[in-house]
Amino acid sequence: METLAILGSHGFLGPHLVAAAVRRTPHRVVAVARTKDPVPVFHEEPGRVEAIEVDLTDRIERTLDVLRPRRVVLSAALSRVADCEREPERAQAVNADLPLAVARWCSTNEAHLVYLSTDLVFGGRLPRQARFQEDDPPAPLHVYGRTKAQGEANVLATWSRALVVRLPLLFGDSGGRGLGASDAILETLRAGRQPRLFEDEWRTPIDAENAAAAVMELEELLVNGFVHVAGPQRLSRYEFGLEVLRARGVDEEDARAALAKSWRAEAGLADQRPADVSLDSTRARGWLRTELLAPRVALLPRGEA
Repeated sequence: METLAILGSHGFLGPHLVAAAVRRTPHRVVAVARTKDPVPVFHEEPGRVEAIEVDLTDRIERTLDVLRPRRVVLSAALSRVADCEREPERAQAVNADLPLAVARWCSTNEAHLVYLSTDLVFGGRLPRQARFQEDDPPAPLHVYGRTKAQGEANVLATWSRALVVRLPLLFGDSGGRGLGASDAILETLRAGRQPRLFEDEWRTPIDAENAAAAVMELEELLVNGFVHVAGPQRLSRYEFGLEVLRARGVDEEDARAALAKSWRAEAGLADQRPADVSLDSTRARGWLRTELLAPRVALLPRGEA
């Protein structure tokens, strides 16, 4: 039985990747994270998953030497933009140096590698077509985007059989942790505060469970290079917030009253937050059986989609 190692299994997306791996593959699944803090379990076969606690930036090669995976999904990232600005050295270590170390190990041991990146490697210039395609050059605006773009370059320069999957804004079930775009909005409302959402920041959001299923299907296909996995609908952050509330049965007037419109310049963030990083997922749809769902579908309660 081959070993599939998921590096970075405790974030928002990580538990969904583990669940997708359990559902989709016969492999031994090893979830590797820097903490053993409890995380949501989105699958029904806990015996299938081996959890390992390790500092991923402390000679990850030693851990991989012990596990000997044939397949590796690297999801670990320092992903909060503000954290990266405060701790650029840590961002460099997690987002750029770690991918290089993992790619070197995978190249030496001929293990398939899927590295998860972000739409925020773009934003400094407009896309050449309606949305950003895989061959558009990165143009990040902040430390997070720059270090993730460097991580991409490190991976593909080191291991030609690696796959870099760029993901957009993620939403969906965080297991009550208030993570992700939709749960963050709902958590703010539950706390009695009004979410302020940008009307001039455009993304192509996708549900984390849906994204994880697509990533694991691509991993099975052993494809390489770049691919974008994003939702089919281009939405502003404010429009996305309305979709979240509509899916919960809130009528249009109340939904609009619950959310506050904001603009990047008004918040002093026009130079730090890209106006539009919408991704084109045509290449992914050509490979996948997994349908990439629009938020209005993915946000519906189970059984209603």
